[in-house]
Amino acid sequence: MARTANIDRKTGETDIQLQLDLDGTGRADVATGVGFLDHMLTLFAKHGVVDLKVRAAGDLEVDQHHTVEDVGICLGQAIRQAVGDKQGIRRYGHFTLPMDETLATVAIDLSGRHYLVYNAPTPTSKIGNFDTELLEEFWQAVSANALCNLHVVLHHGHNSHHIAEAVFKAAARALRMAVEHDPRCPGVPSTKGTLGQ
Repeated sequence: MARTANIDRKTGETDIQLQLDLDGTGRADVATGVGFLDHMLTLFAKHGVVDLKVRAAGDLEVDQHHTVEDVGICLGQAIRQAVGDKQGIRRYGHFTLPMDETLATVAIDLSGRHYLVYNAPTPTSKIGNFDTELLEEFWQAVSANALCNLHVVLHHGHNSHHIAEAVFKAAARALRMAVEHDPRCPGVPSTKGTLGQ
């Protein structure tokens, strides 16, 4: 059964189409109008081995906030839709990723309850023209709409680009682990017999 999602979200601030295939090959076709976000989503697809297509038009004349947050909303909705009833998945995933001087860990639980712990401060307020405070906003939107626990921890690092990239790569690999099929557990991975949808 295909584990795919198609999200079409239009508001007065953004117009976004997002397609996700959890069992893809790492292909990315991303155009959000925010270059740094495009870069992060492209490597997210590669390291998560998912296929991801995003088209976003947002009110960038205001700033990047609405576009970045709303793409996070759509990605979270797509993860939630594509994973379905969660039968036979591992549910939990975690990854610790080194990138030069940076070391970051991301852990995820596709529990049906959302909670974000974000402890990955960046030392600069900008990466190019990208506002680094939007990184936490993005992951908050993903967590709230995927209905997952998401813990992001920076162990050390001082280059803002490296920190952001390590987090996106670690999140991709944690998600990859969480959505993998577990041949030893064909049912829902919960003693309750269900995980929130």
